[in-house]
Amino acid sequence: MTVSKEPQESPASVSKQPDVNRAMCPSRLVLEHVTSRWGVLVLAALLERSYRFSELRRTVGGVSEKMLAQTLQTLERDGFVHRDAKPVIPPRVDYSLTGLGREAAEQVWGLARWTERRLGEVDKARQMYDEARTAANGEARTS
Repeated sequence: MTVSKEPQESPASVSKQPDVNRAMCPSRLVLEHVTSRWGVLVLAALLERSYRFSELRRTVGGVSEKMLAQTLQTLERDGFVHRDAKPVIPPRVDYSLTGLGREAAEQVWGLARWTERRLGEVDKARQMYDEARTAANGEARTS
């Protein structure tokens, strides 16, 4: 008798509703794509309007050409971004959100705006945490 060392989900658990807390749930990968560093910023930028690749790269500061291309391809595959390649010379490609992409972009944009609004509180919390850790480390050394 052969025993598999890797845990496998039973057929019954595979057919359950999506649950991001389940180890093998495919929704985890979609969540990762939407909330990735560049995914959030690309989706947010495309909420404004459609962009050509170079415009989008300038708008999303700090992203490399390679990472932007990978992010756009992933978001297109997931159905969030529409790629419109026009048969002209020189080639022109525009990127825009699909309906599903707009819905996702609105969700992550809300989180991004909340982060901007609460940055001061986060900075204070970090400072308090760092001061407490420094004080605790100082006490530990003198004991």
